[in-house]
Amino acid sequence: GLVRYETHDGGVAVITLTNPPANAYSHEMMRDLDDAILQARFADEVQVIVLAGEGEKFFCAGADIAMLEKVTPAFKYNFCLHANETLLRLEHTPKLVIAAIEGHCVGGGLEVALACDLRVMSPSAKIGLTEVSLAIIPGAGGTQRLPRIVGEAKAKELVLLARRLEAPEALALGLVNRVAAEGQSALECALELCAPFENAAPIAVAAALDAIDGAADLSLDAGLLHERRCYERTLASEDRLE
Repeated sequence: GLVRYETHDGGVAVITLTNPPANAYSHEMMRDLDDAILQARFADEVQVIVLAGEGEKFFCAGADIAMLEKVTPAFKYNFCLHANETLLRLEHTPKLVIAAIEGHCVGGGLEVALACDLRVMSPSAKIGLTEVSLAIIPGAGGTQRLPRIVGEAKAKELVLLARRLEAPEALALGLVNRVAAEGQSALECALELCAPFENAAPIAVAAALDAIDGAADLSLDAGLLHERRCYERTLASEDRLE
């Protein structure tokens, strides 16, 4: 397969994109990723999902351009639709999802990382939505998720200028949550970030994610109602009573 699934101690599932040299994704890889997301979702012992790319040079360079040049317009549309559905499945999974960005994370690669809850990157990594430099636009959620994270004006600048950001600027914008220390890989940094979740109550993590994600487009009053309902779910849980 094009995606490797491994479990680590502490309830962590590591999903690795493995299509060297650039870990570009095809429809086959998206189907493998879909399967891995479902496997992690149904695994009771998994508390956190870490998404990584094979090797040090690329997290993911986005969609496989050579593949897209050979297929019909109908296939391209369905490929794009399925990629959207897969990333929504990742986003909707009620477990913490962290992208461990080692190397280049551009175009559709950043779109994959944007669907994760948190992002960490190595000091040498570069990230950006660079599609307009290829006379296309992001097609797997980039124009929708990036503004929600960095704000509309900054998102327009990054997309229209096809900028590749280095770690300090990505961190300052809140596009990534942590930058790995010198000599530390992004995966090691992500696993470090996972550590507190080994003893976290899964229902509380799921409810907190739902409270934040589920209210993104609601008014404050509606969001507060949504939060109360998420809070209520945790009150009678065995985890809380314990």
